[in-house]
Amino acid sequence: MKARVLVVDDNRALVDNLREILDDAGYEVQVASTGAEAVARARGGFDIALVDVRLPDGEGTALTEQLRALSPESAVVLLTGFAALDTAIAAVRAGAFAYLVKPAGTKDLLLTVEQALRQVRLHGEKRELIRRAQVAEKLAAVGTMTAGLSHEIRNPLNAAALQLAVVERRVRALAAELHEPLLEPILLVRGEIVRLEHLVQDFLLFARPAEVRSQPVALHGVVSAVVQLLAGDAERRGIRLASELDEALPRVAGDPERLQQVLMNLALNALEVVPEGGAVRISASSTDSEVRLRVEDSGPGIAPEARGRLFEPFFTTKPTGSGLGLPIVHAIVTQHGGEIAIEASSLGGACFAVRLPRAR
Repeated sequence: MKARVLVVDDNRALVDNLREILDDAGYEVQVASTGAEAVARARGGFDIALVDVRLPDGEGTALTEQLRALSPESAVVLLTGFAALDTAIAAVRAGAFAYLVKPAGTKDLLLTVEQALRQVRLHGEKRELIRRAQVAEKLAAVGTMTAGLSHEIRNPLNAAALQLAVVERRVRALAAELHEPLLEPILLVRGEIVRLEHLVQDFLLFARPAEVRSQPVALHGVVSAVVQLLAGDAERRGIRLASELDEALPRVAGDPERLQQVLMNLALNALEVVPEGGAVRISASSTDSEVRLRVEDSGPGIAPEARGRLFEPFFTTKPTGSGLGLPIVHAIVTQHGGEIAIEASSLGGACFAVRLPRAR
């Protein structure tokens, strides 16, 4: 994805020159001629802002503070027509990364933008490392708790299921006209017991993940199995389920059953949120060191406030559910030495991207 640069200056000739230089360097450029216009454009997101010190509707230093408040991890570079100590002090106080004297040479401009972008990316990496550490701590704590609680829950559940079966046999021995009114609550309770058993099983899988039996795995077979298993469900929902895989896709090191579980969970989640007439796509591509799996959909996407919490145990955006599906997926991918991330989808909804090391 291209880095986004917002150029804020009312000098049209200078803006056109900066846009051309930055375009040629591979940046995505947006422009604004006033502070108000810059704030409006900044709400859509930016990585670097080049801001003139003098704007028709205010000072660039004041705008810098506004832009930093909107996007604290982005960087602002102030543009000034003359270099002076008070200008530098004002830039630092406003939170600017640097300032350039206009007209800046191409080399100095690109070097400053590159350095600012490096800082933005370092902040992003730091934030992601902190988030992962927090998730890992929660996973470990919940795993320890779950291992003990699941045993205490499973025993009474088994006893309840056994007694319910006895009651059901006795009801079925009664006259046929009594079956329906008596069996209806029994079947309802049995369904709830089964649901609780599945929940406990999820807890156990989360608390004591099975050891990965690593072997070279051909992902064509894994993806094909998932598509075949979910084809009927997708058809009933009126959703297009498709796969796109490179023909020469290399093998990955892992456990085929666990990897199938990852894709099955992600694809099922996608099918549940996509409306009728929508699409879910599983794709795979590779680099020299890894294979990348993507499960994307045309659904409503993921709210920004939920993105950072999706892999936390017991967090869910569904009306029902244990909130353990994605944490289990995260744990399996991590066991395989891989990573999972949330990205934008070309289909318009969400995209879960899984990166796995190639088999050696």
